[in-house]
Amino acid sequence: MSRVYNFSAGPAVLPQEVLKEAAAEMLDYRGTGMSVMEMSHRSRDFEEILTTAEQDLRDLLNIPEDYKVLFLQGGAHLQFSMIPMNLMKNRVADYIVTGQWAKRAYTEAAIFGKAVKIASSEDKTFSYIPDCSDLPVSPEADYVYICENNTIYGTKFKELPDTKGKLLVSDVSSCFLSEPVDVTKYGLLYGGVQKNIGPAGMVIVIIREDLITEDVLPGTPTYMKYKIHADAGSLYNTPNSYCIYMCGKVFQWLKSMGGLSVMKQRNEEKAAILYNYLDESRLFKGTVHKEDRSLMNVPFVTGDKETDAKFVKEATAEGLVNLKGHRSVGGMRASIYNAMPKAGVEALVAFMKKFEEENL
Repeated sequence: MSRVYNFSAGPAVLPQEVLKEAAAEMLDYRGTGMSVMEMSHRSRDFEEILTTAEQDLRDLLNIPEDYKVLFLQGGAHLQFSMIPMNLMKNRVADYIVTGQWAKRAYTEAAIFGKAVKIASSEDKTFSYIPDCSDLPVSPEADYVYICENNTIYGTKFKELPDTKGKLLVSDVSSCFLSEPVDVTKYGLLYGGVQKNIGPAGMVIVIIREDLITEDVLPGTPTYMKYKIHADAGSLYNTPNSYCIYMCGKVFQWLKSMGGLSVMKQRNEEKAAILYNYLDESRLFKGTVHKEDRSLMNVPFVTGDKETDAKFVKEATAEGLVNLKGHRSVGGMRASIYNAMPKAGVEALVAFMKKFEEENL
């Protein structure tokens, strides 16, 4: 069977070049006679994989020396509690709730202290990013938390909020490495890798060194302390070694493509193809305020559930798969991450035009 165009929100499409390289090395990684899956995480070969992956990520994002890079398990969800456990010194934190994942993070933080919802777009089904230019930031807040790109709802912060001097913490899972980022604007940023970087099962945390201390909330489990992982170089316990290996290959692919400025340009071109069609279509319509549209996740609807279901079924038959929207929203969603080729978006729009002609 030939490759499909996979519009899944995560686990998601990976670069074919990376998959082919990994396949070629599956049984014998560079003369070791074994797969990376079988390799000791304490071996010299894996140490080189880990060190190279971190350096390539640092190169891509221009990560300053005073920031640590941690390759951790537990995905983004574990960070919902790990962040307050480590950073909520005053037991107060402000949250901007722009989708399901920010909402879950906010709910989790309330277990550990006073979580304050200082802005939200829930009133309009998270279809926009609220004005964050003059927020009621709590004077005692330890940090302000955002989910920068909202996978389910297709919104993106185009400007970071004014935190009024407070630490900014950001979940960048679904826009990770899609464009250049000024890491110094954040105290901590993190992302589950299964959307835009690698296979499922890992989260990457980039955290300023001065935030990594022994001063954590009482009762914080050893594994939940950033300092434990930072001091051990992400090797406190057996890491998700194969995922690190795959992410490292994606980092190298990104560098070979020209880096994040080139990726941003590519992503803007791809997204424009789909959004321009949605803006002119008589059948399909986007669900997000134009100024807040994500380049990565594009939700759309026909306005009729039966027509939506028919579209998803017929698109799947055409090799355009995983277009069904999240269960909490319905409709359709096309996730067009870095590894989605322009041809995939063009094929989707061509099919949408055909479907529109046949169903109006």
